[in-house]
Amino acid sequence: MMIFKLPDLAEGLPDAEIVEWLVAEGDEVTEDQPMVSMETAKAVVEVPSPYTGKIVKFYGQAGDVINTHDPLAGFEVDGEAAEEVAAEPKAEISPEENNSDSGTVVGEMETSNKVVSDAALIGGVKVTPAVRAMARKLKIDLASVPATGKGGVVTAKDVKAYAASPNAQKASAPKPAATVTPSSRPAPAPAARVETSGEWENIRGTRRTMARIMSAAQSEVVATTLMDDADIHAWQHDQDITVRLLRCLWAGAQAEPGLNAWYDGKQNMRMLHKGMDVGMAVDTADGLFVAALRDVHSKSPGDIRSDINRLRDNVINRSIPPEDLKDYTIVLSNFGVFAGRYATPIVTPPCVSIIAAGKLRNEVVPILGGFEVHRMIPLSLTFDHRASTGGEAARFLKAMIEDLALPE
Repeated sequence: MMIFKLPDLAEGLPDAEIVEWLVAEGDEVTEDQPMVSMETAKAVVEVPSPYTGKIVKFYGQAGDVINTHDPLAGFEVDGEAAEEVAAEPKAEISPEENNSDSGTVVGEMETSNKVVSDAALIGGVKVTPAVRAMARKLKIDLASVPATGKGGVVTAKDVKAYAASPNAQKASAPKPAATVTPSSRPAPAPAARVETSGEWENIRGTRRTMARIMSAAQSEVVATTLMDDADIHAWQHDQDITVRLLRCLWAGAQAEPGLNAWYDGKQNMRMLHKGMDVGMAVDTADGLFVAALRDVHSKSPGDIRSDINRLRDNVINRSIPPEDLKDYTIVLSNFGVFAGRYATPIVTPPCVSIIAAGKLRNEVVPILGGFEVHRMIPLSLTFDHRASTGGEAARFLKAMIEDLALPE
């Protein structure tokens, strides 16, 4: 059997989730025929068959996560006999055991009535998870149970025998209540247990990718945030806010190129970009997507608006090409369309900065001889302090604010 392993569907991603098999086990397929839809890099990608032949085995079903370079499907090619490859059995662990510690691996472990892997050493006692659960239920201290199993493992028989012994009954007998004297104080009542109202669920798809990327970014980047307001009182009617925000990013980059850059912390190197590809954060019910608007610095407002609409439609339809989800040079998050004034957005390497625009508001502004009400855009600039100084970031933000103050 020819084993097809999951290729790297995007640069450096460790895994992908099966969305839907487009064929069935036993089907005859041709080379390059769409075989399975996989979700990775925040996009759904169709993986074609690498062979012409018969599919004899799937190594996962819809919803399963497959690691890059792990088996995905088995093929019978050119009539060669298919040899079934047995998968390693997985231990069945009860919800109670799933929340307990795993301990140090030693000896043998029995799950149900099958030996699956090694036993866990819990508090100096060799015991399987199933036996440990039994002891908890019977309120037995495993350290008190004589072990008769191979290698000193406490077996289920040992626990049952000890539970029926006088020693166990004596240990579990209720202790006489203490006599309350005038000088003694009653023990405080135990706190009431809070019942949960929901159920745990696995994080999958886009949210799983988002969680991994955000965790990595938070551990790698030395983030600092500056905040200020842009006065847009002078704007002409019907200005496209998103397009103006994109334009002001380029104004900031012309003043301080170091914010429109990449930084490699391992090599301690940075790249200042001559053009600007902006990663636009798009919020969806499935999680956060960041899609790239290319060549923002050289396009007209109309072309930029067309690109924004195209990317938004592609994200909603989950048809965005993988190449549109990478290699942006700076990121813009316009969360103000919903709510919120300022933020501390997360910089995702190799980018050096991310800009967030908050909700527009009207503010009383003092002018010579009186007051006026002006519209304001709150801005938050987070940058990687390893690659840029506070002065560079402040000058970048200042150039943005000055560009947004222009009438058009």
